[in-house]
Amino acid sequence: MKTVTTPREARRTIDEIKKAGARIGFVPTMGALHEGHASLVRMARARTEFVVASIFVNPKQFGPKEDFSRYPRTFEADRSMLADLGCDLLFHPNDAGLYSPADRTRISVEGISDVLCGAARRDHFHGVALVVAKLFNIIGPDEAFFGQKDAQQALIIQRMAADLDFPVVILLGPTVRETDGLAMSSRNRYLDPEARSKAPAMYAGLAAARSRIEAGERNPAQLAAMMTGTMRAAGFDVEYACVADGGTLLPLERIEGTVLLACAGRIGGTRLIDNVALRVSGAEVEEIVIEFPEWSRYA
Repeated sequence: MKTVTTPREARRTIDEIKKAGARIGFVPTMGALHEGHASLVRMARARTEFVVASIFVNPKQFGPKEDFSRYPRTFEADRSMLADLGCDLLFHPNDAGLYSPADRTRISVEGISDVLCGAARRDHFHGVALVVAKLFNIIGPDEAFFGQKDAQQALIIQRMAADLDFPVVILLGPTVRETDGLAMSSRNRYLDPEARSKAPAMYAGLAAARSRIEAGERNPAQLAAMMTGTMRAAGFDVEYACVADGGTLLPLERIEGTVLLACAGRIGGTRLIDNVALRVSGAEVEEIVIEFPEWSRYA
């Protein structure tokens, strides 16, 4: 696996690969890699001929009181994992490599950036959209891979890519969980033993809501209240627990179509998020990974 640190080096390497006709798969990360990231690299390896991963802790998606300075940085372990997974190229820039002190460009994806996580983290998704747009321009991937756990982020990136005509297919991999249901996350390492023992209550609430839907419940308010109660009983400070349209993230009046059960909260001072996506048609309920049919023209 080759490691490069500047956009110029990355483009030079990828241009040579593209001349040979290889399709590029891209997995952007902030490092502190775990099995969830590994599953995305495996998806990229199975679908494309040349796999690129990036590691960059993006300062523009952290608020002034958030955890940028203490966000886990485990570069050597991450590089070893990526090499073992068969990644072909690692792009590891520093702040100066991606951002000019004079930069003034911002990207705002209206509507879906302002709800759920965006309601509490006002500029977070602006920073996400900006860095991903820059990475897409540098890497030029044919396919880019994200996790279902970050469904809102993926929807925002898909919308941005569609609106700006990036010729890239956005694909999601399923959420990878610990044996007790907790969604894998780089921030899980912040949890002390007590908080870690209580954290699976977030997924327990989601799973219970899914079971209620399978049993015929179609009232979003009742399900949101149940998820909130499950999290609070475990000690979570609940930021939100909601039932939303899986394509627009708007609240649903009745559960039908693509449905996203989503929640966020803090336990032991650590902010966690999770979701479950369902396809609901009459009495039929199926857990799914969200797809983006608008991108079929690039597939």
